[in-house]
Amino acid sequence: MAQRPSRPTARKTLLGVAAAVTLAALNAPAVAGFAQDAYHRYEINQPEYKAKYGHWALASLPEKYQLNSIHAILLHTGKVLLIAGSGNNVKLFEGGAFKSTLWDPSTDTFKKIDTPNDMFCAGHAQLPDGKVLIAGGTARYEVLKGDVKRAGGAMLVKNENPDRAHTFPKGTVFRAPSGVEYRSQFSVRVPAAKKVPTGQGGNVKVTASEARVFVEAADKGPLGMTNTTEQYAIQGLKGEDADNLYGIANKLGLDKKDFQGIKDAYEFDPVTEKYTRVGSMREARWYPTLTTLSDGRVLAVSGLDDIGQVVPGKNEVYDPRTQTWSPAPTRYFPTYPSFFLTGRRKIFYSGSNAGYGPAGKGRKPGLWDLRSNTFTPIGGLKDPDILETSSSVLLPPAQDKKVMVLGGGGVGESPAATSRTAIVDLDAEHPAFTAGPRLPKSIRYLNSVILPDDTVFTTGGSRGYRGKGASDILKSQIYDPHKNTFAPAADPTVGRNYHSEALLLPDGRVAVFGSDPLFADRADSRAGRFEQRVEVFSPPYLHRGDRPDLAPGGRTDVEHGGEVVLRTADPARISRVRLIRPGSATHVTDFDQRSVALDITRRGNGTLTARVPNDAALVPPGRYMAVAVDTRGVPSRAVWIHASG
Repeated sequence: MAQRPSRPTARKTLLGVAAAVTLAALNAPAVAGFAQDAYHRYEINQPEYKAKYGHWALASLPEKYQLNSIHAILLHTGKVLLIAGSGNNVKLFEGGAFKSTLWDPSTDTFKKIDTPNDMFCAGHAQLPDGKVLIAGGTARYEVLKGDVKRAGGAMLVKNENPDRAHTFPKGTVFRAPSGVEYRSQFSVRVPAAKKVPTGQGGNVKVTASEARVFVEAADKGPLGMTNTTEQYAIQGLKGEDADNLYGIANKLGLDKKDFQGIKDAYEFDPVTEKYTRVGSMREARWYPTLTTLSDGRVLAVSGLDDIGQVVPGKNEVYDPRTQTWSPAPTRYFPTYPSFFLTGRRKIFYSGSNAGYGPAGKGRKPGLWDLRSNTFTPIGGLKDPDILETSSSVLLPPAQDKKVMVLGGGGVGESPAATSRTAIVDLDAEHPAFTAGPRLPKSIRYLNSVILPDDTVFTTGGSRGYRGKGASDILKSQIYDPHKNTFAPAADPTVGRNYHSEALLLPDGRVAVFGSDPLFADRADSRAGRFEQRVEVFSPPYLHRGDRPDLAPGGRTDVEHGGEVVLRTADPARISRVRLIRPGSATHVTDFDQRSVALDITRRGNGTLTARVPNDAALVPPGRYMAVAVDTRGVPSRAVWIHASG
C-alpha cells in the first residue's frame, strides 16, 4: 500500500516558516515544534495537498446543541438526525434527560428535537416513505457486581385463568414463602391461559401462560438472594386471581446486572421533524440490528432483552403500513450484527458485530435465507475470532455483490486487534473470503463510508479497546475496489473509537461524529470524556475544479425498472450516475448505506435519463440520492429520488 509522505513537497515554500523551523531546530526544540506545526497547518491548506488527500474542518456546533452522538441518520431533507438518548450517561438516564439534535449541513444550523424515550443504543432503518424507524433502547443501565445493592433477576409471571389476561404495573410486589418481597421494575402483561381440547367428551386442558419481568428485592443486602426455584404470591390479588396468578423464579442474586432493552418503537418524520410512537416490539432490544427488506418491511434481530440477556434468536418484522410487528424466522446473532440485503428475503451476515454474546455462538459469517430459515456459512476469513467492532461495507456498485470486512478486535475487552481486510464475492458459485490489502495498523472501530466515485473512505478507530492506552489512530485512507488498493487521505484531528459514526452528506462531504473513550491518558489513569465535536472531511474530488450540475428533469418518484429524467448543462461530461441510499449509522455499523449503478442515456438537450434496476432487493424502496459523476471523478450535489417499488 502506498504511504503518504510525512511532508509532501509543495510547489511554493513558505520561506518565513521554513526559516523559522531551521532556526528553531538549532536553538529551541519547543519553538521548533511550534514552527513545524505552523508549517504543517500551512501545507495541508494548499490546493495541491487538498486535491491529493482531501481536507478536514470542524463543524460549528453551538454548546446548547451539543450531545453525545450515539446514532447519526441522514434524512431526505438533507439534514442529519443525531440521537443521544441518555448518551451513555447514567445521570441523564435517571433524570429522564433524553436528547436529539437536527443538523442542517448546508447551512450549519441546528435544532433540538423532543425525544420521548431513551433511544440510547437502539436500532434504526430507513422506511419506504422516507421516515426512519427507531426501535429499542435503554430500560436500565448496567450495574457492576460490587455495586449491586439489591438481589434481582428474572421472574416468570404465570396465569392459569383461560378467560382473562392480566397487566401488572411497575412496582408490583412478589412475596416469597419466606416473606422476602421483590418489586417488578417494569409493567408486564400476562396473556390468558391456553385451552387445548383433549378430544374426550369435550374436555379441555388448560395450559398456564407466562410472561417475564425483572424484579429486585425490596430491601438491600444478601437476604434477598436465592438459588432455589420458588413460587411467589402477587400482593394485592384476592380470591381466584390470587390462585391463578403467581410468580416463579429460579435465581435472584447480587450478580452484575447488564444493560436492559425496551420494546418501544418510533417513526421519525423528516418533514414534521417529530417522533411518533408506533406498535411495540414483541421483544425488548438494546443493541439490535434493523434491516429494510425488499418489500419495505424491516427485520429486527438480536439485542439485549428485558433481563439483560442476548435475545435468544426471537426475531421479528415491522410492517410500516400497519405499524405493527410479527414473528420472523428464529436465529441467534450477537448484538448489532452487520447485515446486507442480497436478495428477496436473503441476508448476508459479515460476522462484524458490536460485542455482546458468547465467543463461540452466532459469529460465523454466512448467508441467511429467511424463507427456509437456513444459514450457509462462508469461510476463508483470516482472524475469524477478531471480528468484534470490525467494519463491513457493501462495496460499490452494489450490483457486484461484494462485501468487505475491515479490521476488528477480540471478543469483549480482549486486547487483540487486526489490520486484516477481506472480501467475499456473493455472486461466486462458492462464495469465500479472500484477503484484501492490509490497513496501515491493527485497528477496531473503523468507520467506512461509500463515496459517489465508487471508492470507500475509512477513518478513525483505535488499537485498544475503547481507545485504551491513548491508542486512537489519527489516519484515514480511501479504498479503490477496482484497483484493490488503499490510498492515504488527510489525517483527522479528532480521535474516534467506541460510539462513533460517519455519514456521506448530499454535497459529497463525509461527517464524523462521537467517540466514547474509557480513559483520557496513556496510563489509563484519568476517565475519558465523550467527544462531541463534529469533523467534516472534504474528499479530494471536491478540490479538483468545478463540479457537474444536476437537477430534477421531472418527477422524482420512480418505480423499479423505471426511468428518471435529470437535467445537466453538459450530459457528455457525465460518466456515470449512482443511486446512494442515505446512511443510518451507529457503533461503526451503517444499517442502510449502499450505492447502485444506474444505466444512463445522454440527451442533447441538456438532459439524461437514468434507469433504476428492476430489483427491489438491490434497491429497497425508499429515498435515495442520485449523484452524477464526471469523467474526472468529480460528483455533483445529490438530487433526491424516491424508489417507490
